[in-house]
Amino acid sequence: MLEKLFYKVPLSFLLFVIPLSACTETTETEFNGNQNSAFTADSDHYFPLPDQPGDIVESEELNFYVQTVAEGLGVPWGMAFLPSGDVLITERDGDLRLIRDGQLVADPVGGVPEVVARGQGGLLDIELHPDYENNGWIYMSYSKPGDGGTMTAITRVRFNEDSHSVVDHEEIYVGTPFTNARHHFGSRIAFDHDGYLYFSIGDRGDMSTAQDINNSMGNLFRLYDDGRVPNDNPFVGRDGLDEIYAYGLRNIQGMATHPETGVIWTNLHGPRGGDELNVHNKPGANYGWPEITYGINYNGTTITEHTEMEGMEQPVMHWTPSIAPSGMTFVSSDKYPAWKGDALNGALSFQLISRIVLDGEEFVHEERILDGIGRIRDVHEAPDGYIYFTNESNGTLNRIVPVE
Repeated sequence: MLEKLFYKVPLSFLLFVIPLSACTETTETEFNGNQNSAFTADSDHYFPLPDQPGDIVESEELNFYVQTVAEGLGVPWGMAFLPSGDVLITERDGDLRLIRDGQLVADPVGGVPEVVARGQGGLLDIELHPDYENNGWIYMSYSKPGDGGTMTAITRVRFNEDSHSVVDHEEIYVGTPFTNARHHFGSRIAFDHDGYLYFSIGDRGDMSTAQDINNSMGNLFRLYDDGRVPNDNPFVGRDGLDEIYAYGLRNIQGMATHPETGVIWTNLHGPRGGDELNVHNKPGANYGWPEITYGINYNGTTITEHTEMEGMEQPVMHWTPSIAPSGMTFVSSDKYPAWKGDALNGALSFQLISRIVLDGEEFVHEERILDGIGRIRDVHEAPDGYIYFTNESNGTLNRIVPVE
């Protein structure tokens, strides 16, 4: 690995605060990743730039400043940028918040399904349908109550501006079995370029479940946008749940679609060490947890002696010690020419953003930026071409603004 270069800038110097249809049945149409055709790379549609930039942060390839564009959030988890210029933010406690005209609307959005906000559970990710402008579907993941405890569920809704609520609820998927465990719910959501829906559910704290493809725990899933199972899913007609696309995954916390290949990438939490960045280019692949891992138990004991095993995938890279990776995005915008093609991963315990330089699907180099800024929960390249991140340490939505 190339030498890592770190720039530590106090938080107080980094943050420049300004005031604040019917469902589709097939996936034959190709969609342009997470980009929305209503915007161009030069658009500043969501938030105006400040008259004066904040303090400059120097990185290996690009200098930038951080602009705080919204404050007052609880524990912000996921974000979705609407063509109207509104931004929807999920909060883990179960609220869905709306940012309009650069201001956080005081009242939460109504109509959100019942959420059990306990431990690592709550209202989690949010993602627009690739054809949102025509069908209005918004997908959300959350911890659903039921017999035996809670489980991760996926629903889709539409946002009604007049009633300030989400309506037209359609439950897409509910994992099984329900459990009283308080952690490893996952869950991230993404669409590939063919319009297939991908989402994750963690092992719910029981590592043995991730190698059992007859339950929903420790998996990556692939469905049509309306919840139907594609006939070419790897376990259709075989042992295992038809909806599973890949398994042996401890707790996926970041997911993004590669802007050029359309392949789904994820990051996940290992135990003590062994956080992973993975590419999902093999249907039915087994990523090994807990039979192989680069991590150990939290008490220092060994989980397994094996880091590799025949028939199990190796990560593109792993973080040891653990940084606790979170939301991730790929850089495709012309606003960050030196970062194009790189993967950006938030980090919770290390409180930074990890920039991963790739050569195709091979790891080249890591740079860690904004070291110590706070617990980064999500990172997202928005349709305006800027990179945004949520900071749960201070309840803010922020934008990375490049400078010459």
